[in-house]
Amino acid sequence: MRALAIAATGMDAQQTNLEVIANNIANINTTGYKRARAEFSDLLYQTEKSQGVANSGNSAIVPVGTNIGLGVQAAAVRNIHIQGELAQTENSLDLALIGRGWFQVANPDGSTVYTRAGSFNTNADGQLVTIDGYEVVPGITIPDDAVNVTISRTGVVSAQLGGATTYTELGQLTLANFVNEAGLAPLGDNLFAATAASGDPIVAAPDDPGFAYVKQGYLETSNVDPVREITDLITAQRAYEMNSKVIQTADEMASIVSKNLK
Repeated sequence: MRALAIAATGMDAQQTNLEVIANNIANINTTGYKRARAEFSDLLYQTEKSQGVANSGNSAIVPVGTNIGLGVQAAAVRNIHIQGELAQTENSLDLALIGRGWFQVANPDGSTVYTRAGSFNTNADGQLVTIDGYEVVPGITIPDDAVNVTISRTGVVSAQLGGATTYTELGQLTLANFVNEAGLAPLGDNLFAATAASGDPIVAAPDDPGFAYVKQGYLETSNVDPVREITDLITAQRAYEMNSKVIQTADEMASIVSKNLK
């Protein structure tokens, strides 16, 4: 009975949906996290009667055919790259991006990866790094005697050095943009990698046309909406139960047929 296999694909799809929702809820407080959404597509169809062909008497065209679907499959898990809310931290090295754009980070393997989590620090050499110690690209070094570090909305890093009353420019942050942000590959640790689907990065200074600007002393929070996730969770549970009920019903129908054939 095909209903058993079809309903099983529905249960498997809802299991995937549940896992995506669970990950969203788990990351509800993760800086710069972008919620994900499971997307599905129907499987192949078995054609028992084709439409658009002549009927048995060859006198008319059949307007509607008989095509039985074989279920559903998970087609993609899409990250929704919409702006998260801002949380004020008053830490001079905490940076939030308002608009489209990604901070660039040097991966240990020499490649460049991308993040929206702007909770930066300085390492023992004064280099601007992520909370995992990865250097921000382009490299910016803040001297030991630097005070009152300021980062403008255009990404210019300045500070007062050696007790001076004037500010000295220490470097310029740049951002990367992508034609297809959904094509970025999530790596964990709030990092994403460019892929053939995302396209090559387009690099420019913050606040350039089409690029985000920088807000110092703030962090972008997760864009997960708790109410929406709970609603999606209930919907996934109900869909799973309905597919389970289909299997139970199909099994009972098969039992009836088996008894009648004895």
